[in-house]
Amino acid sequence: MKGSKRPPLTRHRTTYGLTLALALIAGLGATVPAHADDSAYPFRDPGLSVDTRVDDLLSRLTLDEKISLLHQYEPAIPRLGIQSFRTGTEALHGVAWLGKATVFPQAVGLASTWDPSLLRQVGSAVGDEARGFQQQRPAGWGLNLWAPVVNLLRDPRWGRNEEGYSEDPYLTGAVSTAYGTGLTGGDPDHLKTAPTVKHFLANNNEVHRDTTTSELRPRVLKEYDEQAFKPAIAADAATGVMSSYNLVNGRPNTVNPALDDTVRGWTSQRLLNITDAAAPGNLVGSQAYYGTQSEADAAALKAGIDSFTDNDTNSEPTTSAIKSALTSGLLKASDVDKAAGDVLSIRVRLGEFDPGGGKYGSIDSSVIDSPAHRALARKAATEAAVLLKNDGALPLKKTGSAAVVGPLADTLYTDWYSGTLPYAVTPKDGIESKLGASVASSEGVDRIALKDTATGKYVTAGTGETGAPLKEAADSGTAAQFDMFDWGSGIVTLRSAANNKYVGYNWSNFVNDQAQPNGWFVQQQFKLERQDDGTYLFRYAGYDTAESWWSNPVYLGPTGTDGTLGLVAKDQAAHYTKDVVRSGVDEAVAAVKGKDQAVVVVGSDPSINGREAHDRTDMSLAPTQEALVRAVKAANPHTVVIVENSYPTTFGALQKEVPAALWTTHAGQETGNALADILYGDANPSGRLTQTWYRSDADLPSILDYDIIKSGRTYQYFTGQALYPFGYGLSYTTFRYGRLKRVDDGYEVAVTNTGTRVGDEVVQLYTHQRTSRDKQPLKQLKAFGRVSLKPGETRTVRLKVRPSDLAHWDVTRSKWAVESGTYDVLVGSSSSDIRARAAWQVKGETIPPRNLSKATRAENFDDYSAIHLVDESKASGTAVSAASDGAWLEFADTRLGSGAGEFGARVAGTSSGTVEVRLGSPTGTLVGTAHFAGASSPYDYTTVTAKLSGAAKGRKDLYLVLSKGVRLSTFTLR
Repeated sequence: MKGSKRPPLTRHRTTYGLTLALALIAGLGATVPAHADDSAYPFRDPGLSVDTRVDDLLSRLTLDEKISLLHQYEPAIPRLGIQSFRTGTEALHGVAWLGKATVFPQAVGLASTWDPSLLRQVGSAVGDEARGFQQQRPAGWGLNLWAPVVNLLRDPRWGRNEEGYSEDPYLTGAVSTAYGTGLTGGDPDHLKTAPTVKHFLANNNEVHRDTTTSELRPRVLKEYDEQAFKPAIAADAATGVMSSYNLVNGRPNTVNPALDDTVRGWTSQRLLNITDAAAPGNLVGSQAYYGTQSEADAAALKAGIDSFTDNDTNSEPTTSAIKSALTSGLLKASDVDKAAGDVLSIRVRLGEFDPGGGKYGSIDSSVIDSPAHRALARKAATEAAVLLKNDGALPLKKTGSAAVVGPLADTLYTDWYSGTLPYAVTPKDGIESKLGASVASSEGVDRIALKDTATGKYVTAGTGETGAPLKEAADSGTAAQFDMFDWGSGIVTLRSAANNKYVGYNWSNFVNDQAQPNGWFVQQQFKLERQDDGTYLFRYAGYDTAESWWSNPVYLGPTGTDGTLGLVAKDQAAHYTKDVVRSGVDEAVAAVKGKDQAVVVVGSDPSINGREAHDRTDMSLAPTQEALVRAVKAANPHTVVIVENSYPTTFGALQKEVPAALWTTHAGQETGNALADILYGDANPSGRLTQTWYRSDADLPSILDYDIIKSGRTYQYFTGQALYPFGYGLSYTTFRYGRLKRVDDGYEVAVTNTGTRVGDEVVQLYTHQRTSRDKQPLKQLKAFGRVSLKPGETRTVRLKVRPSDLAHWDVTRSKWAVESGTYDVLVGSSSSDIRARAAWQVKGETIPPRNLSKATRAENFDDYSAIHLVDESKASGTAVSAASDGAWLEFADTRLGSGAGEFGARVAGTSSGTVEVRLGSPTGTLVGTAHFAGASSPYDYTTVTAKLSGAAKGRKDLYLVLSKGVRLSTFTLR
């Protein structure tokens, strides 16, 4: 594709979000006049049950009308006075893409409050504001909200880390349930909004996200990934799930049977399950899982999908595919009725068919960015901040001189799913307001000029508000100067000094016309590549250049007779000198010298440092930002560092050098006021980390490795030393813990504020199972409580934990089991700062030895090597596949009795191979070998057998050793 053309709008992304696409559907919000007598219809009677109303409305719809309800854009049905309906208003941390609305901290920041009560208030405010747009119904509006995101933050390099809550399923479940309850209003039969949790399931990488498979052994699936989704659904704090792009165990999640078989079992309410944007098309496109869209959509509907998000506003491909599936027998009318009924259940519960719009129908735009919501945004931003280090530098005094420097000192950035800021209080603004005086400031970035060594001309930008295409000219003044922001990994952005706008690509030219980096492709990114002769090549590095369809060169050089810059091949690229017109470090140092206090604000740009479709390659601060911090600290020992980003940061060496460090996510419109409240002691920091902060990227395996048990991921299994542990966060006061006491429903502990300031402590309870048949977490969060204490005050905190909460997934019997034994109960202020402990004797059960005389699923192994988890069939089931010869599966503690005489296995694969049965180890005693001749399809299973030698008896660890390509579903030993 040539750079002068726009790519197709059917990009793989969670929602369409583009202004153009939203404008196209503005007309869908038009009010449909009701018939004079439609109030007599039972479906409009709020006194009847939801099911009765749904059944009545279904009975009045034609088959075509029912099918029309299965696309994201549901058309009006004028003959019944029914309005159009749209799924998919974004509301991750405020209502997005509809205009100015309250912007709360990013989701990972909201979770860092560890405050479910606050999260419920925030959710309620967001729900109110979603309702606030209902009178105008702007393009993109709807009451089905695509939030919260509950994907576990298993790997902090995930580009969408900002959207999730935590690496821990219990914490994720608690905060998502609170937020969702606020969104719904707390009454499942009378919904304020209908939140959809996303993205189901195991979606924690962006690289090739539509074709990569997340391999989940049963314990990881049951104990980890599902546990993030279950709580909100079980509490009726969400009304459905969005299926994710990725595959799980070889099967696309768009057709994951767990959407019906598992998710709907978590609640008695009807759910509305939807696909991610363009995901149905992936089934026949990038995933090539089905041959036709009719097959694909039919399979998705049968798996539990109710609404298809595909082809933007054009529902015709979806409705045609479903009609074709009905004609060919792939679907029955009852399948359509089920899905349409699920859709209508939500619409009934939203009050759409009630007089006046029901319980929440009178909410209007006055709630949007209301004074109460502004105050709540400030409170949330304050509680979200985490104090990482404090050698007595904080809190600051409200007297004396101050300087605020750094690339984020006087700027607020928003992310892809953020709403439009109604106003912006930057860190500098907040500090000036707190002190009642202006402060010295500098962004600390270099102002540069780029001069073509061949022509002696400078790269210049337009001086007007809308900018102009970059060109080379003799002008060396302001038009030839750019502020260069370093975001790490070699990426910089260039802001024109002529009009304070960022330079970006517009598919034809490079123009200085953007207030901030933005857009789906983020076309304001560049690299300045230093050459051996000291010159630089000017490289375009927008996200579009990473796309498979990109065919243009990426280097800049003059292409027109007037010197206008365009894209040229590397050997034609201009060579530039990078002249520093003004040193950012020098300016920042001058600003902080002699000041009583210096605050330096560094961090990320959410549009650049990882986001949807782009994972991070590292988690460090940009090199020039680190250099800036060091220079400021050298110039002023009273330096406090604020790191403002959306993910754990590997800045261990740097944090040792500064007296205080505070982390905040991009925290919305009240960021500056919240930071000032903390810096100057009007608020006591109380945020806690929801992820492990690793010391190095080397502490992490491949981002595609989802087996947290075997790879040692998250605080539960990580055996290394973290930079900052899960649950960590400092306070301006200190707390003392008393002894743990066992009570009926858990434990209680007395906590005393032993300091001189009012403060909130987040009391965290972890358990550890001392002995088990299976590998257990080092620690596992089971309860937490937030308590506010005055100096000298003591309060008792009760933490609920029941024996059933100690269950883990027993792969020998495919059920939850609580083992008898001793469990350590560990209570403290973080996962590594344990202040009180107790031993809990639990009477449960003993997991018996495996009985392999009945069919055992191969996926229920205890350990493995060189094995992939794959789809047993396209419809259901998981099998294992050998990635290489000698791949093995362990089935520990197997009772073979007086002897097993025959091994039988259900195998598939397109090449011949063997399954060896060994005892004790993968190279242990060989007791039998089954031979497989191969099949024409990986789904064509056959049963192979082998006679077993006399050694196959007693109580042994059994190993199955497979040839490369062999797929094993089930097996028996008899």
